[in-house]
Amino acid sequence: MNEANDKYQAIAQRLAGEGWIVVPNFVSEELARSLRAEALDLYRDGAFRAAGVGKGENRKLVSEIRSDHVLWLNEPYSAAQARYLAELEQLRLAINRTLFLGLWDFEGHYAMYAPGAHYARHLDQFNHAKQRRVTCITYLNENWRPEDGGQLRIYLDGENPAPCHDVSPTLGTLVCFLSDGFYHEVLPSTRERLSVTGWFRTRE
Repeated sequence: MNEANDKYQAIAQRLAGEGWIVVPNFVSEELARSLRAEALDLYRDGAFRAAGVGKGENRKLVSEIRSDHVLWLNEPYSAAQARYLAELEQLRLAINRTLFLGLWDFEGHYAMYAPGAHYARHLDQFNHAKQRRVTCITYLNENWRPEDGGQLRIYLDGENPAPCHDVSPTLGTLVCFLSDGFYHEVLPSTRERLSVTGWFRTRE
């Protein structure tokens, strides 16, 4: 097995054991910066929309729960998006080999949190739709400092407030976890906070 495959397999094995993993430098700085520049241009052009909660007819805007803005990734993909999705495809195959989840595809979006924006504690599965099985978040923030805030707080024992783990949203870092297993929240930041957020899904 080559070094690249080792990377994806190590992530899959950690998911099989702990259910979550943080991977610094999952993508190269060059790719992360390309995604960042693209997302910032699109955000400045007004392509992002306020994110909602719920699905379909039940979707609504509730700023007390979440106040980020998103832009879904759809074909035709940009060159940077295609490269990123190719990385995730290798990860999807490794997770299927190890966890036998039957992951079928990936859906995702850019997410922008303006200063002060947040996302309250939640699970990444809808009540009556369990297709989202594995959450993948890659951060696109340069020179991030602890005092900038914006950490992803992962709760490690169901809905209990402790123990938890805070992840700084630094450039190129991947956070990956089983979507139905971990409540999490995005803490407010003092700077714009940008990521590519998405889910590996099953057919049903």
